[in-house]
Amino acid sequence: MAPKLQEGMALAITKNLKISSQKLNLVAAMIRGKKVDKAINDLQFSRKRIAQDVLKTLKSAIANAENNHNLDIDELYVNEAYVGKNLVLKRWKPRARGRVGRIQKPFSQLTVVVKQLDNEESK
Repeated sequence: MAPKLQEGMALAITKNLKISSQKLNLVAAMIRGKKVDKAINDLQFSRKRIAQDVLKTLKSAIANAENNHNLDIDELYVNEAYVGKNLVLKRWKPRARGRVGRIQKPFSQLTVVVKQLDNEESK
């Protein structure tokens, strides 16, 4: 369920990212609270594999802000970037003495909310 948006905010949600939520949260924490151009640079030069998917989500949020909410993209910053759990594929691997080893392959979802800087916040 999408969160309630205030005036001057836009969001983008990406579901079914093939990575654990703990690893995705490391990349999401990298961009929280930063201006959009700085966050894009950080993601482009990150060595994490999932950074490209986070970059796609951030660019989608920027496009939503510009096209759907008529916000100025030069004054945007990442207000929220949070991660949620999604489905988990459960697989089995045979082990010694007739036992089984459980393998879990987690998926995550990412929500990025961008907000336009107000005059009071920029001071």
